[in-house]
Amino acid sequence: MSTTQDRIKEIIAKTLDLGHEPDFNAQFSEADINSMEAVAFFKLVNDEFGLDMAIEDFSKFKDLQALVEHIDARG
Repeated sequence: MSTTQDRIKEIIAKTLDLGHEPDFNAQFSEADINSMEAVAFFKLVNDEFGLDMAIEDFSKFKDLQALVEHIDARG
């Protein structure tokens, strides 16, 4: 698991009550979270990784793994 995945797992543990380990390959639409939780999560990810992305930009990521790959590609 990459450092990016670890950091995202920490954010998930702090903000989302999933009741299980996050599946980085599951589509976001499959996640059992509401839109307010999703926005809060993405804001924290944005801040943690200095992404400076609009919340709407996160919709281009189909799953957490795609988000991790984007963050890692930024270096």
